[in-house]
Amino acid sequence: MRNVFFKSPSPSPSPSRTAMIPPASPSRTFSESLMAENIEIAESLITKWDFTNVSSFANVTSLFHADPHEAKQYLNSVRDLQAAMQRLVTEDTSSEKIVAAQNLMQLAMKRLEKEFYQILSVNRANLDPESVSSRSSRSSTSDFEESGESEEDEFRFGTELDDSISDVERVSMIAMADLKAIADCMISSGYGRECVKIYKIIRKSIVDESLYHLGVERQISLSHLQKMDWEMVELKIKTWLNAVKVAVKALFYGERILCDHVFSASDSIRESCFSEISKEAAISLFGFPETVAKCKKTPEKIFRTLDLYEAISELLPEIQSIFSYESTSTVRSQAINSLIKLGDAVRTMLMDFETAIQKDPSKATVPGGGVHPLTRYVMNYISLLADYSGALADIVADWPLNVQTPLPESYFGSPSKLDDSPVSVRFAWLVLVLLCKLDGKVELYKDVALSYLFLANNLQYVVAKVRSSNLKLFLDDDWVNKHELTVKQYASNYERMGWSKVISSLPEDPTAEISPDQARDCYKKFGAAFEEAYKKQSSWVVPDPKLRDEIKVSVARKLGASYGNFYEKNRGGLGSFVKYAPDDLGNHLSDLFYGNGSTGSVSSSSHSRGRRGH
Repeated sequence: MRNVFFKSPSPSPSPSRTAMIPPASPSRTFSESLMAENIEIAESLITKWDFTNVSSFANVTSLFHADPHEAKQYLNSVRDLQAAMQRLVTEDTSSEKIVAAQNLMQLAMKRLEKEFYQILSVNRANLDPESVSSRSSRSSTSDFEESGESEEDEFRFGTELDDSISDVERVSMIAMADLKAIADCMISSGYGRECVKIYKIIRKSIVDESLYHLGVERQISLSHLQKMDWEMVELKIKTWLNAVKVAVKALFYGERILCDHVFSASDSIRESCFSEISKEAAISLFGFPETVAKCKKTPEKIFRTLDLYEAISELLPEIQSIFSYESTSTVRSQAINSLIKLGDAVRTMLMDFETAIQKDPSKATVPGGGVHPLTRYVMNYISLLADYSGALADIVADWPLNVQTPLPESYFGSPSKLDDSPVSVRFAWLVLVLLCKLDGKVELYKDVALSYLFLANNLQYVVAKVRSSNLKLFLDDDWVNKHELTVKQYASNYERMGWSKVISSLPEDPTAEISPDQARDCYKKFGAAFEEAYKKQSSWVVPDPKLRDEIKVSVARKLGASYGNFYEKNRGGLGSFVKYAPDDLGNHLSDLFYGNGSTGSVSSSSHSRGRRGH
């Protein structure tokens, strides 16, 4: 038989209980008649709701559902019975009254066990995390027996109901109040173990079932994950990302609130309950990212890895708060360890990405000097990385850039800003690695003018990508302006190398007096040089509309100035030798840089007039 006689007295029952049940007070001097009366009243209620009698109404009916007021009297009677037993044991440990009272107590505890189980089972849906957390925010009073008008009475009979409370929330509040009242009574009577066992079994099944419905798989091994295609792993990561927010913010948070509320009478019990219910599931949930981080690493996997890092990093304060108990320290450790492993994986993938740029094996030239596939790949990759600035700032904060020679300050534009941002330095370095690689690919072009056009196109793509993405937050205006100036220099070099032969075919002073024969010879040389340049450059491209227009305008201005003056001075009497009027040059230039690849010669002054809106 359980020894419950030497427990400290319970708090006095609510003053709102019926007058026929005298309050139990530890300081009160019990008379034998009063003790007998308390035991008699307790016996009346306890035997009435004794479900061991199979024919009894109590066998199929919930006391707390059928008669909330009587449920309250039942709990008060159990407390009075406990107080009487504590008094009796100090007077006569062999008293038959003690034995009888103990038997009554056991019947009462079996009834309360049944009630506790029924409330937990029937209210599985109502004790969902959202309802629990809502109840927590609305109510500051949690003790079932406290205050003149008890919390349970308010919820059941609407004496002070808030119209904004939904039916589900109301049911949840009642269930939580009932569970707490029963738990307090059973724990104070020495039957906490039975109460806790029921609670753990039911609530753990709810947590496990909830995670299952969220799509969370338990204990996916590294070997199993590595056998999957990356597309399948990505699907599991997406599922996990959606599930972890719900699990932390609702499931585990609500479970901690419910556990703390129901077992507020005992710090050790509520810690033990929450730990046993949630720890295993939480460790499995927060261990998944670590398993992903251990998989084979390729640069393309970095974004999902960063998604995982961001998710845990953002939720970490809540994880540490919810799992603050010493017994759940392994949950906190698992979350932190996953962050560390994910950070290591990201650093490895960044190094692999840099190596991949440096070792790009492509030897073929890009047709027309356009944007190299490596340029597109690298800049798209880096611009996506810029969307993870917060996570990257944590990951690279203590990971200095390891280069054999320091980067020139002039490269960065605004050193002071980059000094404060390791992420900015890292982005600037990756772009520099790309540009150096592109410089090496210039050697693949045999035509010098085309090589400069290639550099202009690729650097323009880099600058445009910086301007149009979050990279602009890290590579500031000074950096952008400096590289835009370099684009102009490349374009200028292209013009000089690509059109110098055409311009040099005209006299140094186009307005100088020359003989008709000399003029005729100049027209022939200019026409041949222009057609050669046009034919060669008809397959060249400038994908960026702004840069394309700037180059066309610049070339047209230079050719137009020299040829226009020469034409005005020497057009008379040489009609059959004058192939182009000054306006024709602009019309022909308007067709360039689209990569049409025309191989025919320029045939007439009306060629492609008005095309492409020019």
